[in-house]
Amino acid sequence: MHHVTATVNDAGIDLEFYRDLLGLRLLKKTVNFDNHYVYHFYYGDERGTPGTIWTTFPYKGWNVPPGRHGKGQITVTSFSVPLGSIDFWERRIRESRGATYEASGGCGSRAISFADPSGLVIRLVEADDARVPWSGSGVPADRAIRGLHSVTMTLDDPAPTIELLTSILGFQVVDQTGAWTRLAVNGDAAGRRIELIRDSSAPPASNGLGTVHHLAMAIATAHEQAQLRQELQALGYAVTKVLDRQYFRSIYFREPGGILLEVATIQPGFTVDEPLDELGRELKLPPWEESHRVAIEQRLPSV
Repeated sequence: MHHVTATVNDAGIDLEFYRDLLGLRLLKKTVNFDNHYVYHFYYGDERGTPGTIWTTFPYKGWNVPPGRHGKGQITVTSFSVPLGSIDFWERRIRESRGATYEASGGCGSRAISFADPSGLVIRLVEADDARVPWSGSGVPADRAIRGLHSVTMTLDDPAPTIELLTSILGFQVVDQTGAWTRLAVNGDAAGRRIELIRDSSAPPASNGLGTVHHLAMAIATAHEQAQLRQELQALGYAVTKVLDRQYFRSIYFREPGGILLEVATIQPGFTVDEPLDELGRELKLPPWEESHRVAIEQRLPSV
């Protein structure tokens, strides 16, 4: 995975939750390129390594209704935490957010799930994960989140999605039990997993506050991205042109179950417009938005 992006409610509360409570680094404070009066926050490890990145669009004040969790949607986003750390996290989350509950979904490890302030389902999963965490937000390094663990997609019929993931995107089925299937790419490890839940009885999902907007997968080079785009188009997928997201280049398309997928390049990364030790401190705008900076800063909420 490269990153997961969600639509959330209040910008300040979002920062308090993901930066201060979960201890992720605020990597970038920029704007939604489709609505420059809405923030786009990027969180992750020290430098925003693909596979550690969680991003949010805080849409409070824009009359965006709460979304509905259901089929055709990523319904759980999981983060990897060290073995033996769940008791620490359960105490920390309970003290801040109230009761937690044990995660399900066949992840095979100790885990807890809980709702974030906007209603997103977040899961912390213990894993043997050697990735170096960010510990500059107050969570001890031996307890800190290592990065994304997996996402869980709820689908009416997973078969076409499994076909896409395995035949085109390089995933393999690594476990399957009843209505639950786990796939992984380039090894069955945290940050490389997608879980599929077959649930035809679930209501159709709707986008809105408290829902995942899309999943982005990493690709090494712009050349490989262009090749993949051609391959997807040849199969009948409606794929966007390559879009400049300032910190990577992206294409977007919907998988057969209706979930929006992105394929993002690894370069140029988050240090393209500010040094590593100052990431996330200032509002960063892409060059084409600089002429609107005064108006943008006046409209954005103070955080």
